[in-house]
Amino acid sequence: MINHFYDTNKVKIYNGDCLQYIKKLYKNNVKVSLVITSPPYNTSRKSKSKKALRNHWGRYDIYNEKTSEEYRSFIVKLFQYLNKILDKDGVICFNLSYSTENTTDMFYVISDIINNTNFVLADCIAWKKSNALPNNASKNALTRIIEYIFVIVRKDEIKTFQCNKKVKSVSRTGQKYYSIIYNFIEAKNNDGSNPYNKATFSSDLVCALLKIYAKDKNIIFDPFLGTGTTAYAVLKYNEENKTKLKCLGAEISINQCKYATDRIDKDFSNVLKYR
Repeated sequence: MINHFYDTNKVKIYNGDCLQYIKKLYKNNVKVSLVITSPPYNTSRKSKSKKALRNHWGRYDIYNEKTSEEYRSFIVKLFQYLNKILDKDGVICFNLSYSTENTTDMFYVISDIINNTNFVLADCIAWKKSNALPNNASKNALTRIIEYIFVIVRKDEIKTFQCNKKVKSVSRTGQKYYSIIYNFIEAKNNDGSNPYNKATFSSDLVCALLKIYAKDKNIIFDPFLGTGTTAYAVLKYNEENKTKLKCLGAEISINQCKYATDRIDKDFSNVLKYR
């Protein structure tokens, strides 16, 4: 039995460390089919900024005070844990960017995952932010409107990995031709609802990833749920596509959990059964 901060028939939110939550899911024989997440960036902010973030959320200092090596080790451990609860042929959509302070960390993180876990990179999606903030603080840096979604699967399942392409024609020889899905998604970089964090994950982006990788009745998992965008997007996607997806999420900040549940209740309380 897992004590969730928020417990409904469609969305469950755990307030606490994501690794501890994955352990609990594993002990309770819970499997997830698709992981969609955007972990906190290890930006090594100065103490003043960290103090401000602590006051608002109480979460980023936990990640930003790690060294680059500690952060990379943490992400590797996360994937080792995810391997225990991911369904056969499960998929992980991992949003990662690079910061001005640690421009190479993104590449090291992906390399560490491939070299130290049971996973391999299956695809890479470019996410174009339609409302990215301009870079006015530096003369020698471009405004970044692209982030990346790394699509990751188990090494022994790469040959069976597939997205939700539809067969559009079959040749006389039996060759199947599929509908085209591009590895490029344009979506806002936030939903405009968070007064503190303007860089929140986009529900439009999550919905696009669900369309590509989710199967009906899948369980979607976000180990860094934040303001609840993945859970919100799952409910939004269900409503628009008549699917029955469910979402599990872990969030270490109580403030973020409260914000996420208020956001979900505001728009979807009519379809949720509370426990």
